[in-house]
Amino acid sequence: MSILGIIGMVLIVSAWVISIDSVPSLRLSILYGLGSLFLTIHSYIIGDAVFLILNALSFSISVFNIYRGLRKKQVSR
Repeated sequence: MSILGIIGMVLIVSAWVISIDSVPSLRLSILYGLGSLFLTIHSYIIGDAVFLILNALSFSISVFNIYRGLRKKQVSR
């Protein structure tokens, strides 16, 4: 794990934390989640710890956003 990878990961995660108030569209969350899941698996296979952590966190956030999006739809009915 290089220092540049760690800095990049910290900046991206910081951006996610700042934007957590807004709920992205359900379609975007599903696509982002699937992409992140596949990239997590790929990162594991090639042994890239920075991208493994980053994509696993991204997948987790996407699952959370899918939950929030579905919940928001239920409340608005």
